[in-house]
Amino acid sequence: MEKHVLGLEMATDPSWVENARTSIRDVLIDHAYCEQKAASSCISLIIQYPDKTELVNQLAPVVAEEWTHFEMVLAKLQARGWVLGPQRKDDYVEKISALIKKGGNRDQQLMERLLLNALIEARSCERFRLLWKEIGDPELSQFYYDLMVSEAGHYKNFLSLAKLYASPELVEKRWREILAGETEIIKNMKPREDRMH
Repeated sequence: MEKHVLGLEMATDPSWVENARTSIRDVLIDHAYCEQKAASSCISLIIQYPDKTELVNQLAPVVAEEWTHFEMVLAKLQARGWVLGPQRKDDYVEKISALIKKGGNRDQQLMERLLLNALIEARSCERFRLLWKEIGDPELSQFYYDLMVSEAGHYKNFLSLAKLYASPELVEKRWREILAGETEIIKNMKPREDRMH
């Protein structure tokens, strides 16, 4: 089992990017919605935890960055004569969301949400790296390289925020549990070439 540089316990099946080359329109549409949801998730955290000053200060610029990425993906679609199209169900996010513990106090709920965001960012960045290296389209390759560099630190930001508002030992324990759960999900999910996840 390969341990990925982003802390993930299992790398994406290489067949995903091989097949994504033939479904790039669908990948771009799905990617656009991923960026939109990333911005919305940060807005939601700010609204629900306005008293957490460091969280607000760290996530406010991420909202702007993720929305800029949404606009950039949208521009890539439209430059190719494609429209955004409807949002698609994200089976991966639905499954990993089930790994998050419900209940507990407000800070425990915050920790779980921050760890979920960290996982999504890490996996997304890993997929950007694959697209950069393997997509076979020079323009999109550079595009995904730039996004990979831009977003590489996001998952670390979410982890550091979790450790700020909860015990670092507890955060590390839960992070390892969530990574192990994600590994099982990845093992049992057939890669969707028309999805970012």
